[in-house]
Amino acid sequence: MATSTGAFGAGNFDGVWQAMEQLREKFEKRAGTRVGRGEVRTAVLALLAEKPRHGYEIIREIEERSGGSWKPSAGSVYPTLQLLADEGLISAEESNGRKIYSLTEAGRAVAGDESGSPWDTTDSAQSNRFAALPKAGVELAQAAAQVSRTGSAEQVTQAVAVLDDARRRLYSILAQD
Repeated sequence: MATSTGAFGAGNFDGVWQAMEQLREKFEKRAGTRVGRGEVRTAVLALLAEKPRHGYEIIREIEERSGGSWKPSAGSVYPTLQLLADEGLISAEESNGRKIYSLTEAGRAVAGDESGSPWDTTDSAQSNRFAALPKAGVELAQAAAQVSRTGSAEQVTQAVAVLDDARRRLYSILAQD
């Protein structure tokens, strides 16, 4: 195995890998997680119309049904559950240390008035389009870090030239009308 003569210096790759992981996490959080106002409410009502659930189960189910493109935070789901309870649309029952939420009669009427499910209306092609670029960028950066870590001086020089060319080509895409 060749030693690195790249910009990061020998022995400093733990920091590079940590930075790569942080970058990947940022892109994963950004891609497809924004939805319109009221979508969490609609999703919660739709799921509770099927069966009673606890909060974490609601979050997981939304993520699963949206194909991973939408994972609402606990900070949006639990306040929504509280609001629905305050409005008399759901009730909560303690079971095994967890609150299990279910629709009330009024909640069933409101849930029945809602058309479709928010995860059905999410444009998955659009979400995938925006998720593909960050994923490709992270994978490219991982390959560059691997060359930096294990490549010879000549391989590192070649990789720098490839990355410089890729950067210029990406900017040329933006320059097109």
